[in-house]
Amino acid sequence: MNDLTFEKLPQAVTQIYDKLEKIERLLEAQHNVDRIDSDKLLTIREAAEIIHLSVPTIYGLVQRQEIPVCKKGKRLYFTQKELTHWIKSGRKKTVEEIQSEASQYMIRKGLKYGK
Repeated sequence: MNDLTFEKLPQAVTQIYDKLEKIERLLEAQHNVDRIDSDKLLTIREAAEIIHLSVPTIYGLVQRQEIPVCKKGKRLYFTQKELTHWIKSGRKKTVEEIQSEASQYMIRKGLKYGK
């Protein structure tokens, strides 16, 4: 493809199109694998490994109903998607984010804001 001429342009476009289609299929397949994995049921040990907590700590969180869990009989099941969401829900805002929100609030209320 180094010696591309006007006559070879249709072939080059076809090659590019074919490669893009292949990349698209690969990305779609990877997305499907990621989606399936995120909904996969995990045991308590697997969940503990993913969120880096001990199994007894997980049992405590389940008992206090602080962590998303599915229970079937005496078995506990978790999904990676729910665990990830649970962890992210505990995110603390930075000082800069808090100051920005306070400033926006003061502007909306028509109040003066000083640092």
